Amino acid sequence: MKLRKIVLAAAMLATGATAVLTSPAMAQAKEQYLPVLSYRTGPYAPNGTPTANGIVDYYKLVNARGGINGVKLLFEECETGYDTARSVECYERLKGKNGGATLIHPWSTGATFALTEKAPGDKIPLITTGYGRSESADGTIFKWNFPLLGTYWVAADAIVQAIAKKEGGFDKLKGKKIALVFHDSPFGKEPIPLLQERAKMHGFELQLLPVTAPGVEQKATWLQVRQSRPDYTLLWGWGVMNSTALKEAQATGYPREKMYGVWWSGAEPDVKDVGQGAKGYNAVTLQHGTDKNAPIVKEILAKLHDKGQGTGPKDEVGETLYLRGVVSAAMGVEGIRAAQERFGKGKVMTGEQVRWGLENLNLTQAKLDALGFKGVMRPVSTSCADHVGASAARIHTWDGSKWEFTSDWIEADQQIIRPMVKSTAGKYAAEKKLTARTPADCQS
Repeated sequence: MKLRKIVLAAAMLATGATAVLTSPAMAQAKEQYLPVLSYRTGPYAPNGTPTANGIVDYYKLVNARGGINGVKLLFEECETGYDTARSVECYERLKGKNGGATLIHPWSTGATFALTEKAPGDKIPLITTGYGRSESADGTIFKWNFPLLGTYWVAADAIVQAIAKKEGGFDKLKGKKIALVFHDSPFGKEPIPLLQERAKMHGFELQLLPVTAPGVEQKATWLQVRQSRPDYTLLWGWGVMNSTALKEAQATGYPREKMYGVWWSGAEPDVKDVGQGAKGYNAVTLQHGTDKNAPIVKEILAKLHDKGQGTGPKDEVGETLYLRGVVSAAMGVEGIRAAQERFGKGKVMTGEQVRWGLENLNLTQAKLDALGFKGVMRPVSTSCADHVGASAARIHTWDGSKWEFTSDWIEADQQIIRPMVKSTAGKYAAEKKLTARTPADCQS
């Protein structure tokens, strides 16, 4: 497999010179190694590329700020093509380099399922911001998984709440029909249990409409939508599937204002080609949306792009998927910072130490604001039992030319989600013959 590698030595970032890879001993002594699994090729490249650019730019920014208490970041990019087998291959090739990987962002639910089996043995935490296994919110079973900021059950619950509010209350959902047009993969199937639970609670009919990847052919799906005429349609897609769905909805006359996408179906690449045809389309957000005026965006522009050191086009900085990469990268960096607070400021952390840091995040609003995320993020606080740390979301709506927030913050209902997490995680533990972590292990 051809690997697309970008190795950036932290000491040279300030000058903008081409970096060279230091020896493993030097990397261990001075730099924290972070593999970057990305997909800049294939059908998902238009969505994967800005996300990767956001990650890389945030790592560059951390180095420009002086590192994490003086520890610079060394990172290497590996092209996966959004393919699970290639993602695993990248993971295996990079995990042991330069003193060992600090953490991994799998950047696909399929890859997350595969790497969940490997991470415990390798002692490498997996950060899956807004994707992956919803039941991995339970850190007593999934010690190495961190679906920070929100799972697919959080996303689905927030959407149902938004629809209920539009209708005038949950009681108004009785007798309604809600369709789920979903990517026929582990990713697309993730929201189904939550939606089925809500359907039983409120008496609406749930119609499931799978779409074969990558999703360029959906005519039969939207013929079903036209025939069944659901009151609302949820879109759980990625890449070209999203714009295709919106075009088919327009062609069949399905109202876009009655469509709600997951946060992987609500970014600029999904709607730009449709333009006015997507007007009224809604999507849940992973806290942030598009924000070109955020302090973190202005700092990245000033310290990187204005100096010719940015990654990707300047005009995408602050767009939804770019900011998703920035926010995700920041979660990992703050996990390292938290680990240093316990295990030694200014020291390079092991994956096991960073796992502890991610499990003990306490990102107050003041801390987030100081990092440049004012108006972008709300507080995040994790624990042994809670590897998500935050479960609030908002809805933004495409007005034909840009995304605008159209809801207040929506807090996912943990009275519904928590028992589902516990039950599903328990089944996983039984299947894998795992024992729930003890209080002592939770302190380790």
